[in-house]
Amino acid sequence: MTDTIPKVSGDDGGTGHLEELRVDPIGLMRRTRDECGDVGEFRLADIDVVLLTGAEANEVFFRASDDELDQAAAYPFMTPVFGEGVVFDASPEERRRALHNQSLRDKFMRGHAATITAEADRMFARWDDEGEIDLLDFTAELFIYTSTSCLIGPKFREELDVEVAHLFHDLEQGTDAIAFVDPYADIESFRRRDSARAALVARIEAIMAKRRAVAGDPDNPTPASPAPASDERDLVDVLMSIKDEHGVEQFSADIITGMFISMMFAGHHTTSGTAAWVIIELLRNPDVLAAVVAEMDSLADAGGGEVTYQDLREVPWLESSIKEVLRLHPPLILLLRKVVQPLDVEGFTVPPGKLVGTSIAVSNRLEGAFDRPDVFDPSRYIDPRHDDIDNPWNWIPFGAGRHRCVGAAFALMQLKTIFCILLRDWELELAQPADTYRNDHSKMVVQLAQPCRVRYRRRVRSDAPAGEQPGGSSAEEAR
Repeated sequence: MTDTIPKVSGDDGGTGHLEELRVDPIGLMRRTRDECGDVGEFRLADIDVVLLTGAEANEVFFRASDDELDQAAAYPFMTPVFGEGVVFDASPEERRRALHNQSLRDKFMRGHAATITAEADRMFARWDDEGEIDLLDFTAELFIYTSTSCLIGPKFREELDVEVAHLFHDLEQGTDAIAFVDPYADIESFRRRDSARAALVARIEAIMAKRRAVAGDPDNPTPASPAPASDERDLVDVLMSIKDEHGVEQFSADIITGMFISMMFAGHHTTSGTAAWVIIELLRNPDVLAAVVAEMDSLADAGGGEVTYQDLREVPWLESSIKEVLRLHPPLILLLRKVVQPLDVEGFTVPPGKLVGTSIAVSNRLEGAFDRPDVFDPSRYIDPRHDDIDNPWNWIPFGAGRHRCVGAAFALMQLKTIFCILLRDWELELAQPADTYRNDHSKMVVQLAQPCRVRYRRRVRSDAPAGEQPGGSSAEEAR
């Protein structure tokens, strides 16, 4: 073993590779692999980052325990987003408890399909028979509603509007890599980040104040109303009900806001960005789109227009298209950990104190792991092929091993539910040249670059029986 880890070129002093990471992060990480192999190092100011790529190195990364590789210590720049004492500013045990949301269990997921269907119907009911949308704006708003309704509760979701999606956008834009040097630097994206978080705290505080009034808080002069029944309670009610020995609420609006941001942050931007790219890739690949639409039509014919949890298990081309989008357009650039104990990987020893990272974008497109890795090909996941299962340490859009994302099943379920409705009832087409759709990689959280517009038109199936045109529950209610 040696601790002399090869370094990528381009470090001319100063802040090292920080500016390159801010401008072309994927280019930097691909160059690190090309020059150094599976284990290579770049520098962000006074922070050394050892990049691991390839199945063998990734396996070491994902199998490591929290005692060996510390996630929280690698992300101090996220504290301004989540808040103090929440997620990366909390202890490992507190983070584990926070991640095991009851709403992500299978018995609750079955009910979520109906909830997501209802939210999608509400959004699509706002469309005219034809028109044009910006994909980033539309999917960001839609998945704010679906995620909050499922993970926090319908009552809380009803307190939200499109402005919340805009606030989350500003939070996500506040992940500039300059935060490695100074997470509170006086730059526009950080000012907008801090303003967005303050606005969310104010919203949560207003919701809590209204609920105290309903509960008849003696310190609140508003006349009391009956407290919510147990089946109407949401996560806000539950958290507000937890009090210390003096009867004081244990969680402030600031802490609850941080909890909700942590629940929503990764899942919201992952699903909204992935949904947008699924639309783009299907419209770029009409043969695949035809196969997916045929699945939607079969479900509609068999189920009378309703989407059930079981239906979501029977859409192989849709699920494979989503998986392929996650491979080609992963929503995160770099996963990081801080080395706590010496880490041995492929003949090198990474000493404590350094950061190690793995790049989803690089590993997901490795030659040798995937045939024609830059080509959109959902058949990779159609029997007899199983490129995701066959490459567990390279196909890593949700991480892997003990660090696989706990919300992966929920994310896939959300996406499949939405598309079962969208492609059943609507036709879409690109509203700008196909090669102009791209991701914005200037922040650590990836977002679709705007403009990203598509046109829509209400779908009329010529083969559908009379009175059974697409429209599902919304059409039924309209009559």
